[in-house]
Amino acid sequence: MQKVIQRTASARKQAQKKLFRAKQQESLVDRKDTIRTRKEYNRALIDNLKEARNARWEDWQKGELAPKRDTGLEATTYGALDPALMHPPRIPQHLRRKHTLFAPGDRVCVIRGRDQGKIEEVTQVNEESETLLIKNVNEADINVPEWAKASMGIKSDVLAQNMPVPMDDVRLVFAMTDGNTTKDYIVQHAHVGRPYTERPRWSKVPKYTRYVSGLNIRIPWPTEEEPQYEDAASDTTRMEVEESTWVPSLDNSPFPSTIIDELRNKYSRFRTRHDEEYVREKVMEEYRQEYLSQQAILTPAGELKKMKVEQSIQARQARTDEDGNLMMDSETTNFIERFMSQNAASKKAGKAKQTA
Repeated sequence: MQKVIQRTASARKQAQKKLFRAKQQESLVDRKDTIRTRKEYNRALIDNLKEARNARWEDWQKGELAPKRDTGLEATTYGALDPALMHPPRIPQHLRRKHTLFAPGDRVCVIRGRDQGKIEEVTQVNEESETLLIKNVNEADINVPEWAKASMGIKSDVLAQNMPVPMDDVRLVFAMTDGNTTKDYIVQHAHVGRPYTERPRWSKVPKYTRYVSGLNIRIPWPTEEEPQYEDAASDTTRMEVEESTWVPSLDNSPFPSTIIDELRNKYSRFRTRHDEEYVREKVMEEYRQEYLSQQAILTPAGELKKMKVEQSIQARQARTDEDGNLMMDSETTNFIERFMSQNAASKKAGKAKQTA
């Protein structure tokens, strides 16, 4: 038994190790894919910027002899970026930061890039790619596809948009009041903690609280206004939604009986309700089996088999006591008595030899 327990524990440990290695391998693959997609995304941005610099330098160097670039297929979209660059690659769940310190409405300072030093307001937070959209920061012209013009209601082929900015390239700006003066401070390090506050469903602010690291000064979240929705002709009014249209009654079931067949397995052996045809077929099957069993008894082979079964039952009952336990026959009892007497005699002879 001890060997079985040891073998089971060893197999469990091996399975756990195998699962742990598989998770590590999957995490490594996700990390490599994330790094590769990030490099491709950054390479596309760098190539576009490098191409624009080279074109601008060539235009300045050649002067009036510079080529006319906004011609042909790029006549109205020259210099615009691909709209796919507005969507940075998604980071796997287990590689993302645990808490996001930014929310729409926060004021942040850009510490890297061409807009370094600007203090603007966050308009959108993307936790999947860990990027922010900041007002008047990292603006670029985006090529608008034909299918998007109708939905956006524009006619221009190019639209100015704010490109995503990584969260590591910005810092929170916190306004503190000292006496009668209010100053803006750039928070280099921040952390989250309690209390956890309940938010409305429409709120985009996290439930946890953020603090300035080292000082434990609470950084308030931006205030939000509840969105106002206008009723349209196709909307259902609250009065109609809250109106009770079903009255419970013992005469009628709350739902059609056919729904039971959809909710329960039709062929389950634990089923208590069946179709009438199914019940009728089962009853006929029982009658058929009972008839066949009676027909088998009427044959000589069936009668002989039944007689042998009854004889074996009677013989077994004859060998049982009042409590239903089997009793030993006389031959077995005599054998045990002879064995015990021979054993006792051999023990006496052994003791006599020792004393002599």
